[in-house]
Amino acid sequence: MPARPDPIVVNEILLTADVFLKESQRLFRPHGLTGAQFNVLNTLARGEPAGLMQRELGEVLVVDRSNVTGLIDRMTRAGWVERRAHPTDRRAHRVALTAAGRALWAEVAPRYSKVLRMVAGSIPAAREAATVKTLIELRERATQWTLPGAE
Repeated sequence: MPARPDPIVVNEILLTADVFLKESQRLFRPHGLTGAQFNVLNTLARGEPAGLMQRELGEVLVVDRSNVTGLIDRMTRAGWVERRAHPTDRRAHRVALTAAGRALWAEVAPRYSKVLRMVAGSIPAAREAATVKTLIELRERATQWTLPGAE
């Protein structure tokens, strides 16, 4: 009998994440977007009209925080977002959607929602909630492990 937990759990999570990444590319590429760029558009479209601090975006996006500046730079050049001066902190900027960014989001978001319903819509709410809870626990524990004697 294999020792618990079986490594297959982690393998399945990684395989699933890889499939989701590839399929998101298939969905977003025809619109000139990456998954990370869509996440920025989606976050900003659903957030404060004045925009979010770049740090705040980094906390909610599914990208490494060190990549947020480059991501926002590329999206600014594309005309989808803009940096606005913070009203009280001259060193800080808010990132906000432009009209072009909002139009692109409005075109892509319904397609994204439709695909989400096709992929996950049949999963009962209780099972979805339990899965989310388990994934959050695994993500938190993945950064807290230490091997005995390896301090």
